[in-house]
Amino acid sequence: MQRRDVQLLILIALVTIFAVYICWPTDPGLRFLGIDRAIKIYQGLDLQGGMQVLLEAAVPEGQEVSSDDMDAARAIVESRVNGLGVTEPSVQRVGARRIQVELPGIEDAQQAIETLRETGLMEWVESDVMLLPGTVVQTDYMSAEATPGEETPEPTEVPTDTAKIYHTVLTGRNLKSTSMEFNQQTNMPVIAFQLDDEGGRIFAEHTANNIGKFLVILLDKQVISSPRINSAIPGGAGVIEGQFTIDEAKALVLQLKYGSLPIPLREVETRAVGPTLGQDSIQKSVRAGAIGLSIVLLFMLIYYRLPGLLADLALVIYAFITLAIYKLLPVTLTLPGIAGFLLSVGMAVDANILIFERMREELRHGRSLGRAIDVGFSRAWTSILDSNISTWITCGILWAFGNTFGASMVKGFAVTLAIGVLVSMFTAVTVTRTFIRSAFAISGEKLRDVKWLLGV
Repeated sequence: MQRRDVQLLILIALVTIFAVYICWPTDPGLRFLGIDRAIKIYQGLDLQGGMQVLLEAAVPEGQEVSSDDMDAARAIVESRVNGLGVTEPSVQRVGARRIQVELPGIEDAQQAIETLRETGLMEWVESDVMLLPGTVVQTDYMSAEATPGEETPEPTEVPTDTAKIYHTVLTGRNLKSTSMEFNQQTNMPVIAFQLDDEGGRIFAEHTANNIGKFLVILLDKQVISSPRINSAIPGGAGVIEGQFTIDEAKALVLQLKYGSLPIPLREVETRAVGPTLGQDSIQKSVRAGAIGLSIVLLFMLIYYRLPGLLADLALVIYAFITLAIYKLLPVTLTLPGIAGFLLSVGMAVDANILIFERMREELRHGRSLGRAIDVGFSRAWTSILDSNISTWITCGILWAFGNTFGASMVKGFAVTLAIGVLVSMFTAVTVTRTFIRSAFAISGEKLRDVKWLLGV
């Protein structure tokens, strides 16, 4: 056996052991590699259920809402959902004024609801007096709750100032960045922010011209801080102080970090979504996949004999490696994603069939077994590469389509298929070839005469 084959066998054994370790049903834990998160298979909304939230543009009746503003709001909401750690969410526009959010397997439903309900419309308003945190006020910036002269119903246990319409100096549109920090004296969390150039100029001019007054900070029309202007503040940087817990401060940073909404949104409906397939359907799908794989393995064994057995072993290694990659990335599995995985298994088998048929042709033409193995793999490689490249191109088109139109399940199919095809190239060309070369090295050329064992 050549030294190169021995090295490849050791590499294949190490990769397989690591893949089996990752695929272990319990969380194997990879903190020794710096991966500080759960290592598991994530399921999509259709497999495990989750939560569905319907948001609507909260502007007065008759006021126009542009399509660009709704598109921007959808993108910002999607970024916030991704910031929550939700895998493969669906955030889509519904009609002209609504956005539907689907959150598969959300662990902290209340946090998600609060993050989406508090739409992150930040305003800096001018005031002659200090306003208490928690007070709900009306401003002259796109107020959907009331128009000037109309009284707003008082929310339960929330102080409301309806006697005045406050002028908005700045909005969250001008936010450049936000982060959570700690006050060095009180050790309480604060929100540090940086405005863009336009916001910094307005901020500097307003603070210079209104020393002694208050620049009240609102989040969705509710006071969160009411600092006094003691001097001009150039540079557009500042700190929001309030009675925040660490979790509240993190949630606020999350809302503002991914952009302030161009229009306010209100929550229309929130409901739990059960698995659309149901546990019984999932079990039947897994059973059907297992039966199909068993038939494929049996076919390879019966038709190709020893090469088929070695290919079956490579296919098992392929399955472990692919599932390990799904857990490491991680990839969220939906029913289309499972279909993509099963299709990639078929392509892995197809690559082995191309190689074995080329080997059989070379043996029929009288070549030695060693030469037939080398020529069979080298000549089949071009066909395998071309077919896989065409599949990757298709996966890229599907990914772009799903990314553009919010079809997350199409993206899931494209991802699992692309990963599967990549791994199949490794197992079909490297693993199967190494196994066959090793078997030839052990048995020698006499194996060529046992034609039934080679399926010739």
